[in-house]
Amino acid sequence: MGDPLERLGSESALSGSESNLKEDLCMEIDPPFQENVATAEDWRKALNKVVPAAVVLRTTACRAFDTESAGASYATGFVVDKRRGIILTNRHVVKPGPVIAEAMFLNREEIPVHPIYRDPVHDFGFFCYDPTAIQFLNYEEIPLAPEAACVGLEIRVVGNDSGEKVSILAGTLARLDRDAPHYKRDGYNDFNTFYMQAASGTKGGSSGSPVIDCQGRAVALNAGSKSSSASAFFLPLERVMRALRFLQMGKDSNRDKWETVSIPRGTLQATFLHKGFDETRRLGLQGETEQMVRHAMPPGETGMLVVDSVVPGGSAHTHLEPGDVLVRVNGEVITQFLKMETLLDDNVDKKIELQIERGGTSLTLNLVVQDLHSITPDHFLEVSGAVIHPLSYQQARNFRFHCGLVYVAEPGYMLFRAGVPRHAIIKKFAGEEISLLDELISVLSKLSRGARVPLEYISYMDRHRRKSVLVTIDRHEWYAPAQIYRRDDSSGLWIAKPAIQTESLKQSSGISDFGQGLTCESVMSSGEATQMEHTNQDGNLELIDGVTSMETSYEHSSEELQSQDDSVIGNKKRRVSDLSPDGIVVADCSLHETAEVKLEDQARMDDEVLRDYQGATGAANASFAESVIEPTLVMFEVHVPPSVMLDGVHAQHFFGTGFIIYHSKDMGLVAVDKNTVAISASDVILSFAAFPIEIPGEVVFLHPVHNYAFVAYDPKDLGVVGASMVRAAELFPEPALRRGDSVYLIGLSRSLQATSRKSIVTNPCAALNIGSADCPRYRATNMEVIELDTDFGSTFSGVLTDEQGRVQAIWASFSTQLKFGCSTSEDHQFVRGIPIYTISEVLEKIIHGANGPALLINGVKKPMPLNRILEVELYPTLLSKARSFGLSDHWVQALVKKDPIRRQVLRVKGCLAGSRAENLLEQGDMILAVNKEPVTCFRDIENACQVLDRSNDNDGLLNMTIFRQVRQLIILYLLSLYTDSPFYLPGT
Repeated sequence: MGDPLERLGSESALSGSESNLKEDLCMEIDPPFQENVATAEDWRKALNKVVPAAVVLRTTACRAFDTESAGASYATGFVVDKRRGIILTNRHVVKPGPVIAEAMFLNREEIPVHPIYRDPVHDFGFFCYDPTAIQFLNYEEIPLAPEAACVGLEIRVVGNDSGEKVSILAGTLARLDRDAPHYKRDGYNDFNTFYMQAASGTKGGSSGSPVIDCQGRAVALNAGSKSSSASAFFLPLERVMRALRFLQMGKDSNRDKWETVSIPRGTLQATFLHKGFDETRRLGLQGETEQMVRHAMPPGETGMLVVDSVVPGGSAHTHLEPGDVLVRVNGEVITQFLKMETLLDDNVDKKIELQIERGGTSLTLNLVVQDLHSITPDHFLEVSGAVIHPLSYQQARNFRFHCGLVYVAEPGYMLFRAGVPRHAIIKKFAGEEISLLDELISVLSKLSRGARVPLEYISYMDRHRRKSVLVTIDRHEWYAPAQIYRRDDSSGLWIAKPAIQTESLKQSSGISDFGQGLTCESVMSSGEATQMEHTNQDGNLELIDGVTSMETSYEHSSEELQSQDDSVIGNKKRRVSDLSPDGIVVADCSLHETAEVKLEDQARMDDEVLRDYQGATGAANASFAESVIEPTLVMFEVHVPPSVMLDGVHAQHFFGTGFIIYHSKDMGLVAVDKNTVAISASDVILSFAAFPIEIPGEVVFLHPVHNYAFVAYDPKDLGVVGASMVRAAELFPEPALRRGDSVYLIGLSRSLQATSRKSIVTNPCAALNIGSADCPRYRATNMEVIELDTDFGSTFSGVLTDEQGRVQAIWASFSTQLKFGCSTSEDHQFVRGIPIYTISEVLEKIIHGANGPALLINGVKKPMPLNRILEVELYPTLLSKARSFGLSDHWVQALVKKDPIRRQVLRVKGCLAGSRAENLLEQGDMILAVNKEPVTCFRDIENACQVLDRSNDNDGLLNMTIFRQVRQLIILYLLSLYTDSPFYLPGT
């Protein structure tokens, strides 16, 4: 665990906690300090030279990669080679993945910089820039002098501390042999090196700052700090200078441009710690060995290197163990990290001899030094927003996994939707074991869009337990096709190429479901198949990130899916299954062995499954209304891709209940509230209460004002049995509900069980008033809703029916924001009833033909209705209040006579920006009559608008009588036409 008080200079929110008493108690013996008192003038001259060479680095990590997440940050760097244009900074600033960066010099000149090297282990890296791009600043490079560092040396840290552009912090080097700070359990950590420590008090933004002496030389590189104190941690520069020399030689040999420079780096995949002789003795170090080491090393040496951990699968695995004390490497006594690392870097792909002591026993080992760059990923796969690449040495060391495993740096949309977390290791996909990235790409190339396949993964938090989820391959191509990005160090860019050939991804071919890739040896009997289906379904209910995700058993197709002409059917929905005679889905065995089913048994087996399932569900029903309405209920699971979160959508996934309003052999329509289906750019999964199956849905209708939407599905996806078990609800718009009426509130629980209760209508015409959100987004307006005396809570949605199961209202979920005091707003949801008449009217237009633009539904063009909508937000005011505003007795009596129950008048709250109403109506206007008919509620306005649609002798004009500031006015308002199609919504 990392110390929560230790942090990277430009990072924050670091996890873990660990105290190290050794750091506070150990005796520090360093090279003798040669006192050299620097005057203020010396420091002034040094800083005059150093400050112009320090730059502010603004970096944007375009993708999550390895230990880093995507994001933007500020940091510091400094010029170490002016002629070649090289800037030194930290590795966690350069980033291991794709990054866009620019440097700002002291005089505010900004230039682009490109990463040319980041060390696989140590916290340093280099940017390059074009030296000729700096036209107005005189500056010098800062020389590196690691040999000048010593205890007691007075230093200055020059950098962008706390984002202040130029900060100069003073300190004194107190330690040269501090252990490398441990920042995060699942992030970047340096190791196998000493760090320096001083109480300079650096904070975020100072990463990469030069630590200089009074001569203006960089003696160390600022890397991190401890948040609870002034302690700062500096990286020694010996290995930095070596890397810089390689880069300089590479540039000199190719003067025209930067070429990829190979800097040899070796590793045993083992982590060492420097332990004092008192601790090594407790580990079993022999007295003779300690005496030999003390004589061989300088007098100031206080300890030896001890193995702390070994990465599985590495060179040292099964050879070195934690607690082993390193004595010699290639016959040379080694007690310092620098010497050990020099030997490793000079012997890449060669064998070296290690002499160790383990529990008092001397052992000699011959190990092969691995190339450190070979286990540091330089490429990644991007698919559906996910970033996947081989597990790096950094994370393999953190997680104790093998290097090269398939690692999820960012789950993106596809994997996040399935519940795969960041840092997961993919072990199995679509039934195939996965150990390399190429194997994952090979499986992906066999899957068609919309395929649903299982994925197994493990995480470092629970390394011994595999977790299984169901992954849906993107149906709508919200993201670009899968691509492989590979790093090009010569340009600092990542070059993309397709990961999968275009012809491999077909809409209706290949493996459309997991079961199609399996070998079918026999067809199970009806009883066996049904039992297995229920077992799988029950076992796939898993709690993911606090949200219960329902996963059905794998749905296999008994018919080979034929490819269709995309120009005819557009984005055709994925066919989940055609059911076999025993009522379940059967794997397509055409690739292996053909499963033969006798056609004459099909009808009999269908009837058996249908009768058994209906009998089981009917026995559990609590009322006749529930038994009638249950086959119409549908559970929605809606996922919105982050790339298309439009119109202020406040979340990425939603759950809710809808009901079937239309069902035929060609098309099915489900009504649901818009707090479940917020926008059309989403993936909708439908689960039916009547039959255990999940199929995709397509949003075809979103009302621009009222809180409901229509989602279409293809009945063929249900199969023969499923299509016969679901049905459409009977809508009962008239007579309207009245106060005191009894209704049945019926909906679905998360386990797809129908739930109902009898309730009493307390208010059938409550005016809805939802305030504006902080971020503009959809909110229902101009609606009257139904209130009940009792319900199932604010998250339960469904329908309101009479005793015969006829739907009188949809029990819908509404979204709003609530503010508590001065705190930020919190999303809140509540449920109310929406009278069914508005849904019934639009459904009639869709079924019998509308006059709007056509929409492709299941391959058939269906015209969407055009509605005339008053582009005004209204709210009711009591007539008693209206009288106080000056409304005449004549109009008060006329409105009371029109509606003795409501006794209200509608007032203008606001107009749609850019609409005709904006120039005609003002806030506070009272709408008294439309076409000379008094209006008292929202439905009166809607009826007046619909009259214009049914009449052929009008030009879309409304004759409106309004009351404005003691004056009665008559205006002619030209209504605008809006379609309820999700692709033609008016703006928010």
